[in-house]
Amino acid sequence: MTAVTAMLAMSGCGASFLVGRSEAKEIAQINVSSPELREGEPLPREYSCEGTQGSPPLRWSSEPLPQAKSIAIVVDSHTQSESGVQWVLYNIPATTTELGPGAAENPPDGSSQARVTSGKVGYQPPCARGVSYRFTVYTLSAKVQAKEGAPLPEILREIADKTIARGRLTAVNIE
Repeated sequence: MTAVTAMLAMSGCGASFLVGRSEAKEIAQINVSSPELREGEPLPREYSCEGTQGSPPLRWSSEPLPQAKSIAIVVDSHTQSESGVQWVLYNIPATTTELGPGAAENPPDGSSQARVTSGKVGYQPPCARGVSYRFTVYTLSAKVQAKEGAPLPEILREIADKTIARGRLTAVNIE
């Protein structure tokens, strides 16, 4: 699966167009914010490959979702010529509503991080300028069951299949 196909799966489009039937479902909205990031503004340099802060702090909220079993966070980028995933943190307890700075270094108990586009595990600070970076929070109806070291597309597909709510904060470029 290419990174573009993985991105389609994460956007809710899935690969259903390949089999000719829709798997669309109603997805609740999550409000995503950060004390360090602003929608449509540049990613602060300290959270890029030029900084030392690691992953930025994130907060989220939504209507009560009794069926919520876990949270996943995916940080990705996409241009006409290139796509990438900089971080996937999943199986965050459903009661969690924020992560502090550097959470990739000390993730919540019970959560896991996937091997991303670079082949490394954890937050890979963005480096490319002129690119949008999407910090997407997903509420899932169940925990991700992929085995440790599972391929990134498998984890992304499982997140997409279990998504019941989604929200995004997009940083444009790097300071």
